[in-house]
Amino acid sequence: MSPSRRREAIEQVRRVLSVSERRTCQVLGQHRSTQRHPPKDDADEQRLTADIVTLATDYGRYGYRRIHALLGNAGWQISLSVVERIWRREGLKVPKRQPKRRRLWLGDGSCIRLRPQYRGHVWSYDFVEDQTHNGAKFRMLNVIDEFSRQCLAMVPLRRFRSNDVIDVLADLFIDRGPPAHIRSDNVLCREAAAGFGQQISMRRHLSARHAI
Repeated sequence: MSPSRRREAIEQVRRVLSVSERRTCQVLGQHRSTQRHPPKDDADEQRLTADIVTLATDYGRYGYRRIHALLGNAGWQISLSVVERIWRREGLKVPKRQPKRRRLWLGDGSCIRLRPQYRGHVWSYDFVEDQTHNGAKFRMLNVIDEFSRQCLAMVPLRRFRSNDVIDVLADLFIDRGPPAHIRSDNVLCREAAAGFGQQISMRRHLSARHAI
């Protein structure tokens, strides 16, 4: 915290708690001479601060080094350390980059990812693998409603076959009614998928993954 902001904090503490200046300065680590003799207002620094804040707002991805270069282009003759001091004093930061949103289609354009619009519009199922304390592996079939993010089923088995997945989905259909679409990275065997009414979009290469 800068001395000026610490000075304001001390005055606030004194107004709220009614304690002496000596005690407050001792607790907050401010020298009493610094507290009693605040610096005179510097109009140039105030204008510089306003320009730095404005540039940081207009160029959100720029740090204080780039801001210093822009100030030099605008006619300011100041050192980098001054800009850094004001930058830190004002609490300016470069925001973290937001992760890029995933594409809604495959690389070859064979399948478009449908966005859920309402509850029961799109269900997704996938497998999670783990192991017990003795090292034996097992898989869990998870079914979710993509719109509400509700977990509809979580079924553990040592090994899943296509008929096991069909049984779980069939029970959900009976209990909740069938959804408009089902999405999965795991395609059932062709005979089971045909009997179950799955739409299968195949990649050009047989070794690639399938999408529903």
